[in-house]
Formats: sequence, C-alpha cells, structure tokens
Amino acid sequence: MLTDSQANVLRGLAGKRAAIVGMGVTNVPLIRFLASRGVQATACDQKQADSLAAEMDSLAGLDVQYLLGPGYLDSLPSFDVVYLSPGVNPGQPEIEAARAAGAAVSSEIDLVLRLSAAPVVGITGSSGKTTTTTLTGLMLREDARRFHPDRQVLVGGNIGAPLIERVLTVGADDLIVLELSSFQLKLLQISPHVAAVLNITPNHLDVHPSMDDYIWSKENIVRHQTEQDWAVFGADNEVAQTMVERAPGRTMLFSASHSVPCGAFLDGDRLVTRWSDRGEPGAGDTVVAHRSDIRIPGMHNVQNALAAIAVCSVVGAHPGAMRDAIAAFSGVEHRLEPAGEIDGVSYINDSIATTPSRAIAALEAMERPVVLIAGGYDKHLPFSEMAQLALGKVTAVALVGVTADKIERALVEAAQRAGVEPPQIIRAGAFREAVEAARGAARPGDVVLLSPACASYGLFRNFEERGRTFKQLVSEFARD
Repeated sequence: MLTDSQANVLRGLAGKRAAIVGMGVTNVPLIRFLASRGVQATACDQKQADSLAAEMDSLAGLDVQYLLGPGYLDSLPSFDVVYLSPGVNPGQPEIEAARAAGAAVSSEIDLVLRLSAAPVVGITGSSGKTTTTTLTGLMLREDARRFHPDRQVLVGGNIGAPLIERVLTVGADDLIVLELSSFQLKLLQISPHVAAVLNITPNHLDVHPSMDDYIWSKENIVRHQTEQDWAVFGADNEVAQTMVERAPGRTMLFSASHSVPCGAFLDGDRLVTRWSDRGEPGAGDTVVAHRSDIRIPGMHNVQNALAAIAVCSVVGAHPGAMRDAIAAFSGVEHRLEPAGEIDGVSYINDSIATTPSRAIAALEAMERPVVLIAGGYDKHLPFSEMAQLALGKVTAVALVGVTADKIERALVEAAQRAGVEPPQIIRAGAFREAVEAARGAARPGDVVLLSPACASYGLFRNFEERGRTFKQLVSEFARD
C-alpha cells in the first residue's frame, strides 16, 4: 500500500506531459515507470530509431511517444516536466528554454528520493564512491542478515540497475544506498537522509563550466537535508571539510590521518568509531576492524572503509557485521584489480582511474617498481602532481590517446625541476601497442599498472571496456 507521501507524488505526475531526455540505462526504466503511472511520456534521444531498437522493444505496448534524431530537444518548452539522463548538460539552450516556459527539470534519482518510504543513504566523491557504496551495501546487508532478516537493502544510483521500478516495494524498515555523481546531484531539490562526501578533486571539467560548479553540484547532496539528517565528510580532503559548517543537519567525519570527535578514523592499525558527547547514539570508541582485515590495497581504500563505517554507524549497523563485510570484500572490478602474473611481472587493472588523482592513489598503493600505462580523453585536468609522484615509482610510461603529449610534458618538466632523468617514455598509437610496450619494458618484480589518469573516450566506449580489453590482452600474453 502506498504511503500518503507516495500517493501525493504519483497524483502530481498523473496526466503530466513528460519529456525524458536520453534513452540510456537509467531512463528506459524511468520511461516504463512513468508511462505505467498515467504520465504522457515522450522519449527524446539524438539517436535515430534504428540505433535504439532494443530500447524501443523494451517499451513495446506502452503509450510512449518519440522525438529522435536532429532537433530532438526543440519541443521541450511544450512539456510540463523534463527528466534528464545523467551526463546531459542542463545548461543547453533548449533545456533552459523549457525551464523558462515553466517546465520542471528533474531526474530518475530525484523521483526515487521523493518516492522512497525507506531511509536513503547517498554517497558521492571524486574518487572512491563505487567502492564505498558497494562496501556500505555489503555491510548493511550483512547486518540485515543477522539482525533484521526481513529488511531489504537496495543498492543503485550510478551503479547497478536503476531503482525507479523497485522504489515502491521498499518500506520504512528497509534501506536504499545510492552512489551519486555530480551530474545526478546537480538537479536535486531533495537530499538523502544520510549523505557522504568522500573527497573533491578536479574532475569532469570538460562538462562542468568551472570547478566551482563541480563543487556546488557535489555539495547538493547535503544542501536540502533537515536538522535531523546526517552528513559524513572526508576530513582528509580540504574541499570536503569546508562543507561541514554549511551542512544543515548533524555531521560526522572520517580520517585515515588523525582522530575525529565524531566519526570514524584510523588509530594505528585499528579502524575506530567515535561518537561525540552531544547526545547522539552510543558512547566512547569502538574498534570495528583492523587494517589487516582490508583485502584491497592502498590508503585510499582504508579511507573508503572508514567512510563506509561512518555511514553504517549512523544507520545503526553492528560493528561485527561491518568487520565481516570488510574482511570478505575483495574489491570492485577495474579498481586495482589483479589481472595476472607473467614471468614475475604483475599486471594490475585500474581502468577506473579516469583522473590524475585516481592514478596518484594507485601509484601510492604500489610497493614495487611500476611500468605505467596512461593517457586517453582530455578532461582538462593537470598532470603535474601525478608526474612528480611518478619520478620515484615509475620506471617506464607507455602513453596513448590525445593526452599523451600533456602527460609526457608533465613528466619531463617534473624531472627537470627535480634534476633527475624522467622515466622511459614510450609512445603508442593504439591501446594494444601500449600494453605490449609496457610488457616489453617490465622486468621480473615489476608491476604493469593500467591507471590511465584519463577517460577512455576516443579509444573505448567506457572505462569498463578498456579494463576488460586489458585483461584479455594479459590473458593472451599468458598463453604465449
């Protein structure tokens, strides 16, 4: 049975003329949901019908109209509400015209938040959000298995399947955990009950008009919270920490470098939670896990575990359930994922590293000499800090993609400043050539690390395809 709030939201939608912009993974379920709830749904996409056959087949039998190909946004001002796919620039003239004409601009995530009868946890950050969201879901599911066997824990957002078609199945005792990107957050007029900002470093500056706009979008995860809600911030990140004083609700911190008055932190090799004395649940310090329990390498993954612990502590998860989830967690594909060992050389797939800051975290996690594979699409991010770190860890770099010149220049300039020779630099015309060159440059005891510091566009459809191609190539090498 629907709650009063859910019924009100659905009544407000019925009969509305809705344009759903983009027929991707997120919006096809949204179109189905809206059309089944009496909304006059129109799917809009720049692709033509012959390129959308599978998507249109999945909508067969529903009353859905289509605006496809050139000019697909021209009619937006005639709609009551416009739902944007993540990544669609909300500043496009046609979308601004729709807004000026009175259309509400929304998204699948906004609707999920409005319809959820369950508390919602939202997690964002420039890096680490998929790992933290996945681990948070595992912790809460383990806690539910032990102590709340009837509880559903749904995980979605920027990972997994969209939740719009399942949101009406959750009740007040269930939980929803969402990974949220800056694109998903920018349009929100509602915030999760528990929100986490892990870190903020430059990213997506090819889409966001400025770093300030990117930061504003990230902070939107907490902007609409109430005094009773919770926000968790990464205390080791300067930008995330500046958001604490502006948070409308209650706050916690997490840190791998120092203790915090309320939150989670690393104390020696112990992962500890601490509640302040302001009347929040619990008291004193609780050792949840030890660093040796964490199976995935790198200090950034200690921070991810601490963030998940802080979030799950707010929700009330048992420390033992959190510890066991940490100990069982072997990581997420394409994130410092072992891809094989050949002739004494380890191959690591870190294709998720689409920014220099992610590549830096990967390099810092390496304890052996590195042959780095880097380069790709240009998101207009600086490579100087990554290049500086590479001097002490990287013996050779195989470069590919449009950023190859920028990365090589950063490496040479860093070496000149330090008065040392740069790593061996190998230019490759194709990805396979770069992996083969890295293999040729590696010696027994080295690590060949795919951590490109760039997006994959122009070479692959996404970082997942890039990572799987890398693993396939390593498998080929192993059979040679």
